[in-house]
Amino acid sequence: MVALAEVQRRLTMQSVEIGTHTTAIRSLDWDRDRFDIEFGLQNGTTYNSFLIQGESTALIDTSHEKFRSLYLEILNGLIDPAKLDYLIISHTEPDHSGLVKDILALAPQVTVVGSKIAIQFLENWVHQPFQKRMVKNGDRLDLGNGHILEFVIAPNLHWPDTIFTYDAKTQILYTCDAFGMHYCDDHTYDEDLELIEEDFQYYYDCLMGPNARSVLSALKRMGELPTITTIATGHGPLLYYNVTELIGRYRQWSQEQAKAETTVAVFYVSDYGFSDRLSQAIAQGIMKTGVAVEMIDLRSADPQEVKEQVSIAAGLVIGTPPMTGPAATAAHTAISTILATAKAKQSVGVFESGYRDSESVHLLLSKFRDLGLNPAFPPILVKETPTEATYKLCEEAGTDLGQWLSRERSIKQIKALDNDLEKALGRLSSGLYILTTSHGDLSSAMLASWVMQTSFKPLGVTIAVARDRAIESLLHVGDRFVLNVLEEGNYQSLMKHFLKRFPPGADRFEGIKTYPATNGSPILADALAYMECEVTRRIQGGDHWLIYSTVSVGRVSKPDALTAVHHRQIGNHY
Repeated sequence: MVALAEVQRRLTMQSVEIGTHTTAIRSLDWDRDRFDIEFGLQNGTTYNSFLIQGESTALIDTSHEKFRSLYLEILNGLIDPAKLDYLIISHTEPDHSGLVKDILALAPQVTVVGSKIAIQFLENWVHQPFQKRMVKNGDRLDLGNGHILEFVIAPNLHWPDTIFTYDAKTQILYTCDAFGMHYCDDHTYDEDLELIEEDFQYYYDCLMGPNARSVLSALKRMGELPTITTIATGHGPLLYYNVTELIGRYRQWSQEQAKAETTVAVFYVSDYGFSDRLSQAIAQGIMKTGVAVEMIDLRSADPQEVKEQVSIAAGLVIGTPPMTGPAATAAHTAISTILATAKAKQSVGVFESGYRDSESVHLLLSKFRDLGLNPAFPPILVKETPTEATYKLCEEAGTDLGQWLSRERSIKQIKALDNDLEKALGRLSSGLYILTTSHGDLSSAMLASWVMQTSFKPLGVTIAVARDRAIESLLHVGDRFVLNVLEEGNYQSLMKHFLKRFPPGADRFEGIKTYPATNGSPILADALAYMECEVTRRIQGGDHWLIYSTVSVGRVSKPDALTAVHHRQIGNHY
């Protein structure tokens, strides 16, 4: 194993043999706390690349450009780039293909192997001729010495150009984003399942869940391969000890998504402006409500697939397509198909892709209005590089759409419990609190009643937060917030304010007197007491997250006053 000294924000390298003449080159990004801005990381991330040396030599993926000097130093220590025969591109997202131009400069003789869409993306990106080989599902590449590579087409996991690569000699399946996680650790493999399973599921929920049907299709193709002993992922540890278990979880989660009664089709344009990232944030918000999502790339979508998805979807979300350029014709053909298939009373939302050459978001929405579709949220305008607040607005817009589409299901669930049982549950009384938090330009708040002290050492509290609450994504491990305690007889105005339905991106503290806590979150001036908290664990509890947090600072403004108490009549909704 080789490790280089830390540079900048703890960027290190690891190379380790994972099979016969097979080396993993892992770029460890220890301190990265956001990925594409739209979702947070607890444990950094890694970018994994692989070198297979038979009679011919193949490199699978590269790394993020921030690792350029470190990665190329490691690679040059393993092989003379002039002897590199193949560069296999699992997909073209920059965190995996960020050094393709560097490899082409060092190895102009190399043949780039990828799906048709991947090769087309690269041609538009590198702007130089290169040797290429387009592969389809089941195609093989013999490197010699038993290393026969078989390719599995896995579109939309999570880009439309994705392929898996299976090496018959080592029984390793290279899957890029699929089965990965953002987790940085010196351990190459998944020895401790309990340590990584939260990150594994969070990664699935953010990137794979919106493409559940595509996951199931990929799993079906994987089932046609011989034995898989190792899954070599593009991010995080490689899977060896828990391969069967974690494949099973992907299957279970995807089947649950695919069976959802309500679906939203989200159309975007990969590698165009910020379309793919914005669409992912919207999709994440939709999925929090239990509504399924189908992500479809406008530039590569099959017209029949577009028709099928639009015909079954309860809602449509569309990112503005380019007006000119290589992707324009295909994207506008797909838009025409959507307009021809859409039905009156479907919900629709549109967002700008963040590029000057985009079609007008207002013109696009007007076309859908004319067909009788209902706007689900105001058009999302992107006039500059998206910030964390932009992605949060997108997530909230998706949540609003999902809640609207699932309202009838929610009403049915409220009526489903036995009358005596719901009355009994309603007798569980609780206090009234306002949870507030601030992250850079983001701030949020929610009325909470399911709060309890959970531990003495350390002092800790647990708060139940509904999975479809906008604030949920700001309450991950390491995040800080303030728990404001409301006062008996003096809580009605605060409760009324924070019970309002806020539009996406709205300032929840407008008109409310606050001052900052030491952790940066707002303290409500009219609260009876407050506590500064830090999230240390999240536990799934049905349709809620149980947020366990330690308490560091607190103060009571009126020592003789009492906490406001919430009494319900029934126990199956707030």
